[in-house]
Amino acid sequence: MAILIDDPRWPAHGRLWSHLISDSDLDELHAFAAANGIPRRGFDLDHYDVPDDAHERLVSAGAHAVDGHTLVRALIASGLRVTARERRGR
Repeated sequence: MAILIDDPRWPAHGRLWSHLISDSDLDELHAFAAANGIPRRGFDLDHYDVPDDAHERLVSAGAHAVDGHTLVRALIASGLRVTARERRGR
């Protein structure tokens, strides 16, 4: 089991954002986020959106820094991925 984070490259609200995921378990993801001060409101169905200034701190806390393609592949392989179609249906 691992927590993965991609590079902060997604612009929104005047800053860049990263995605934080678990490669196996949402409970693990929520526990890691809570332990590291990431608010639950940052959770978006299968990942947390985290601001660029949190990236280095989360890596120091144990998140594995990966590129975006690796992160998406791990999320799909985990079975936790929520597709765009599923998001629209909610």
